[in-house]
Amino acid sequence: MSFLRSIASEFQKVFTTRMWWLLGALLVVYVLMLAGGFGAFLAWSIRNPDAAAAAGGNTTVPPGTDIAHLIYTFASSIGYVFPVLLGALAVTGEFRHRTLTPTFLAEPHRSVVLAGKFVTQLVVGAGLGVAAFATSVGAGAAALAAFDFETGLVQGGTWALVGRGVLAMALWGAIGVGLGALVPNQVAAIVIVIAFTQFVEPILRLAASFSDITASIGRFLPGAASDALVGASFYSIMSTGSGASLEWWQGGLVLLGIAVVATVIGGATTWRRDVS
Repeated sequence: MSFLRSIASEFQKVFTTRMWWLLGALLVVYVLMLAGGFGAFLAWSIRNPDAAAAAGGNTTVPPGTDIAHLIYTFASSIGYVFPVLLGALAVTGEFRHRTLTPTFLAEPHRSVVLAGKFVTQLVVGAGLGVAAFATSVGAGAAALAAFDFETGLVQGGTWALVGRGVLAMALWGAIGVGLGALVPNQVAAIVIVIAFTQFVEPILRLAASFSDITASIGRFLPGAASDALVGASFYSIMSTGSGASLEWWQGGLVLLGIAVVATVIGGATTWRRDVS
């Protein structure tokens, strides 16, 4: 029962602040611009190759690429930073605002508190995933339909991709909890999330794609594992190597493993320290 009370308490902490809907609103706007804008540009450039070439556009996509899936997965391939941030803030906010003492007085078992945050952010991350994919599918399908492209909305594979994408976003929320437990300083955690997701990993993935050997290693990077779980990503048109990605279930296990290992290590180290 104490675990269920901890989960309920964590949900209350999330939804009584403005951070969840602020990040959710930013996620929707971000995905709307990218999925709608890129979808419209890609569809236009394919339909008008001469005009696109004159304007400097590039219509080259790998053979067999599903354009609709490529556009819809902007929700996860770009939007995953938001559940990570929210998950990290759920932990670091306790340190920053000095609310850990009353939290531990209410629930003395610290592992129960951390596990409650883990489960809560899985659910919240899934909610952000639903919002992100609803936006990317809506905007992307509208852009494709405007240029007479197949939207794939009647195909089961499209909705399976969406379901896996929501799962990926949920796991990213749990990874955020692990990061927050490892790095309790809120500013440092935010910098790490932004720097790694927006700069470090994209560069590593691009560099790894130049060789089959490095590509076989790079596919275990968290972003690459996430894309494998979902089943598509715009990174596929940026890669130059031929290394195969992980199977979808392998990508899911990599993300789950990162979340669990980070949370366990953080729970055994910084989470156990005395609270001032």
